[in-house]
Amino acid sequence: MEQDPNCIFCRIVRGEIPSRKVYEDADVLAFHDIQPVAPVHLLVIPKAHVASLYDVAPAHEAVLGRIMAIAGRLARDHGADDGFRAIVNTGRVGRQEVMHVHVHLIGGGEPLGPMIARKGH
Repeated sequence: MEQDPNCIFCRIVRGEIPSRKVYEDADVLAFHDIQPVAPVHLLVIPKAHVASLYDVAPAHEAVLGRIMAIAGRLARDHGADDGFRAIVNTGRVGRQEVMHVHVHLIGGGEPLGPMIARKGH
């Protein structure tokens, strides 16, 4: 499994940085975001380092499919039982802060605000 020695998420996968894990299998790790924006805010990542969606290749299909397949159960199990968002920020414009593909599962509590403010409406 390829990893980046300087990537914070790879360091979490290796156990060098603690996290509040909620799910782990051979290829995927899920844990609580340290700066949650809602009552439920989990991060779900592939254990192998993939910097962004720009870098996803056919070899990553299975792990990314696995992440999507477990997203609903993880969100529901942690309190987002009336809907949630699955967000993948990519690159500068997408406001990706950690260069390791990750899915934010956000929900619980009140309805979330608009996805992106529409200009001219």
